[in-house]
Amino acid sequence: MKVTKEDVYHVAKLSQLEIDENEVEMFKDQLSQILDWQGKLDELELEGLFPTVHALNMKNVTREDKERPSLSNEKALENAPEKEGNYFKVPRIIE
Repeated sequence: MKVTKEDVYHVAKLSQLEIDENEVEMFKDQLSQILDWQGKLDELELEGLFPTVHALNMKNVTREDKERPSLSNEKALENAPEKEGNYFKVPRIIE
């Protein structure tokens, strides 16, 4: 598809970009190439293909979820800058 100067100016206006005449010629050629490549993709036969997110099969590698002992209150609060009883004390953010 051939992109015209008017098309480039229109896109620039929509994007709120100021462009000069040299940039118009450059973008005209680049946008034409992009649309030509898209046209080639439109010619592909994709019937029966499933959409994919990744080209390769991806699998999350996670450790097995096992029950383990948790920290005691004393151990968890050991390095707390401020504490009140068995709790962390944090600045009030809601009035």
